[in-house]
Amino acid sequence: MSVLWTSDEAVAATGGRSTTEWQATGVSIDTRTLQPGDLFVALSAARDGHDFAAQALESGAAAALVSRVPDGVAPDAPLLIVPDVLDGLADLGRAGRARAGARVVAVTGSVGKTSTKDMLQVILSGQGRTHAAVSSYNNHWGVPLTLARMPADTEYAVIEIGMNHPGEIAPLARMTRPHVALVTTVAAVHLEAFDNIEGIAREKAAIFEGLEPDGTCLFNGDLPVSILTELEGPAWATGAPVLRFGSDETCPYRLVEARVKDGTTMVRAETPDGPVMFKVASAGAHFAANALGALAAAQSAGADLALAAVDLARWSPPAGRGMRQKIVLDAVETGLSIELIDDAFNASPTSLSAALKVLASAKTEDDVGRIARGRRIAILGDMLELGPDEMALHAAMAEDPSCDAVDLFHCVGPRMAALYQALPEAKRGEWHETADQMAARAHALVDAGDVVLVKGSKGSLVSRVVDALRKLSQSDATET
Repeated sequence: MSVLWTSDEAVAATGGRSTTEWQATGVSIDTRTLQPGDLFVALSAARDGHDFAAQALESGAAAALVSRVPDGVAPDAPLLIVPDVLDGLADLGRAGRARAGARVVAVTGSVGKTSTKDMLQVILSGQGRTHAAVSSYNNHWGVPLTLARMPADTEYAVIEIGMNHPGEIAPLARMTRPHVALVTTVAAVHLEAFDNIEGIAREKAAIFEGLEPDGTCLFNGDLPVSILTELEGPAWATGAPVLRFGSDETCPYRLVEARVKDGTTMVRAETPDGPVMFKVASAGAHFAANALGALAAAQSAGADLALAAVDLARWSPPAGRGMRQKIVLDAVETGLSIELIDDAFNASPTSLSAALKVLASAKTEDDVGRIARGRRIAILGDMLELGPDEMALHAAMAEDPSCDAVDLFHCVGPRMAALYQALPEAKRGEWHETADQMAARAHALVDAGDVVLVKGSKGSLVSRVVDALRKLSQSDATET
């Protein structure tokens, strides 16, 4: 592997002191995933990373970024010593961004930012050396870590930027210095920390404060105009071009049609360069909108639109974000199966509504299981960080138009109890306080021919129900 950082470069970036010369081929914050040659960054979160520095060096780390000589580590071990480890990582991130000649796309949004980031990684990888955030590394350590990991010869970079509280996005955007800044949407998420959705919009629009001089603002044009375009302050002080994508007729990137068939979405759109058609390997109008935003961002970053549209078909949702799998329930009769929609990583009223729409359109199979008719089943965990109105927001989901096509709801957690009680009695399945209790019942909740959606915030732990359903499989589960 090529060298990512030398000790001299890291010292110049951080102003720290290196105990010896070293060369690192990667950057890691976790000894469980550390690769030989990585620079280990001893961040402090639930545990002090200094406690793991000795283990990291024994596992082959090239050096450790620390604020003191850790216990069990020799003073002459390869160490980069800085006053504060997180600040040191941020300095590495800034230096990594500064030395790269990449065209950088930054993505934020209340929902859809990780999927959009992944789409961009796929379509830009076909047009140049592309670097992107791992998973949803989008916070105060995830963004600098992504930038610090960026090779100097990167041609395109995709950086995801998230937030939980006011004031988080602007400094990360200024660190990222994007050429294209994309807001996927603005919705009622993280209301515990914001007074209203306008406050969320203002925070999301702060991503534009980091734009490079030739940068482009890009956002969802189906939002109420006032949410973003009428904001005052530094978000629009850049004077950068502003582009919109969505179904609204005034959008330069306009979604004309999204047609779902056999688990995929065929999309027809208009762009400044004319019409384009593309395929998304998952069902859902929300994926179509995010894909169009990704194409707009890619073209704004200098990529070829036609090639990007073709390569978009190579993207599919990862586990926890809408992945669809066939779970075979009988080793002999392989036709006895369920379809699992794993969307258990995150949840908000907006994303839950989109997921229910996907479930409502899913095709079940009749006359194959104990129950004659295949069912659409939703297993839902709590939506977190919704603020003082969280119970009402959960209960209101019972009025979502897609609920009519869902046969049964199983609910997990105290907040989802509000939805459970608001549902018609005939649609109420089981309610459990914890995901572990629901997971223990997984075998009894489904039958061959069913399509099962599992959705909830990560903190609800509803992914444990997904794991339990996968364990019912009598063969290797396959993506559909």
